[in-house]
Amino acid sequence: MVKLTDHDNLSRETVRRRLAENHLKPWQKDMWCIPKVDAGYVARMEDVLDLYAELPDPKRPVVCFDESPTQLIGEARQPIPAAPGRPERVDYEYRRNGTVNLFVFIDAHRPWRKVKVTEHRAAGDFALCMRELVDVDFPQAERIRLVVDNLSTHTPAALYATFPPGEARRILRRIEFHYTPKHASWLNMAEIEISVLKEQCLDRRIESRDRLVVEVDAWQSQRNQSGARINWMFSTDKARSKMARAYPAPSLKES
Repeated sequence: MVKLTDHDNLSRETVRRRLAENHLKPWQKDMWCIPKVDAGYVARMEDVLDLYAELPDPKRPVVCFDESPTQLIGEARQPIPAAPGRPERVDYEYRRNGTVNLFVFIDAHRPWRKVKVTEHRAAGDFALCMRELVDVDFPQAERIRLVVDNLSTHTPAALYATFPPGEARRILRRIEFHYTPKHASWLNMAEIEISVLKEQCLDRRIESRDRLVVEVDAWQSQRNQSGARINWMFSTDKARSKMARAYPAPSLKES
């Protein structure tokens, strides 16, 4: 913490230099997501961590799901190709061609992920993804343990709002929802995969939805074929050790 007080014998320049030397900028603020770690937070966190710690079970796979908006960016002027001793030149001006949505699935225990490009991210889009997950991606699974965040569309109700009751119930009998705590998206492996996707595939201008689909499919195929997967290291035991102070105090103590 920094407290500034007035001193008659100090100039503003002296104060500025001292702050700069110590890398202190009291006028700046960092934006943080500050979660409320209570019993509900801990219960959901440990539920997800236990899923990740399980041995792979093809009949009951653990699949993480998340979504991310992506802006379509076109060139205002044709880039100048690279030449010997000179990099490619791209104009700083660009065209905004709207946005699309990316639905991202990743298996927590094997090197498989899928990215689906959609125009919207409404409840109906989520419901269609769930049906595809059950019928196309994991048709042999008895139960899919789905790790999702707390977005209002990520609920069983989305399927009833989209499909007839019989169809909605058929799909939901194959899905088991596991929600991350609020303000704890770091617990969802799909968040990590989205970061990799943005760094390896979306770090350039892509002007159209069709082009984005081609690029994402190529990236997805390469990742799956290479056997890339997330090596999750954080466990329930580590959470209880490293976050012990944040855990709520139990009202009953063992005798």
